Amino acid sequence: RYYIIQTGEGTVNDNLMELLIMISACKTASASRVTAVIPCFPYARQCKKDASRAPISAKLVANMLSAAGADHIITMDLHASQIQGFFDIPVDNLFAEPTQIQWIKENVPNWRGVVMVSPDAGGTKRVTSIADRLKLDFAIVHRERKSGNTVIGD
Repeated sequence: RYYIIQTGEGTVNDNLMELLIMISACKTASASRVTAVIPCFPYARQCKKDASRAPISAKLVANMLSAAGADHIITMDLHASQIQGFFDIPVDNLFAEPTQIQWIKENVPNWRGVVMVSPDAGGTKRVTSIADRLKLDFAIVHRERKSGNTVIGD
């Protein structure tokens, strides 16, 4: 049984290829099971079509990991839980929230007076969950992208 830990630090495509090659090498060397530990799943935000004939890159990554020989994937805080359905092998999606809550309690002075803020609508669910568990107030920042890199926030 082999565990390959790919941190995702650095260039995404280089790390992905390195992971695929390591999985394949383990299988070639007769490993009975290979588990890929991928805390930051590559292309996780590309999990659905935003236009006709657009690729679903997260599905392609899932296919490549399976084709390379991975038998099990352990990842963390997937952008969307539907990514687990892209695989034909077991996927464990771990959650960082309990550790984040503990860290806040231990490292943020006067944390009971903090207001949790979501930088955008996408993070609202996560922020409200943490705020609820800590019994804190929360806020949401509304942003609009007017054109190119121009962002307007309220």
